[in-house]
Amino acid sequence: MKADAPDDALEMLSKTWIVPLLEKLLADGSLVEYEIDTKAVHTEAPGSFSIFLIAANAEGIDKFRAAQREATKANPLFGPAFGSMTDYTAHRDELARTNATYK
Repeated sequence: MKADAPDDALEMLSKTWIVPLLEKLLADGSLVEYEIDTKAVHTEAPGSFSIFLIAANAEGIDKFRAAQREATKANPLFGPAFGSMTDYTAHRDELARTNATYK
């Protein structure tokens, strides 16, 4: 998040766009889990967050990308709002792998 973003910026973005999108994909079985995480210990600048999702299969990732594009088209103010509160100037890479069993 940008330093001047509102204190509730992540909560606001999550409630209005991120969570509804991911809940729809969870309900139709494209996703089996998602998380929106913040850092408990800041080894980087405060304000960073991550969105993790686990898809049922490769098609689930494709459905996520398509739903993301459609949701952005349906709500054209989201892109500028998200961009006004987030900072992508620093380069960050992260690779995670999980083996999960859901019953």
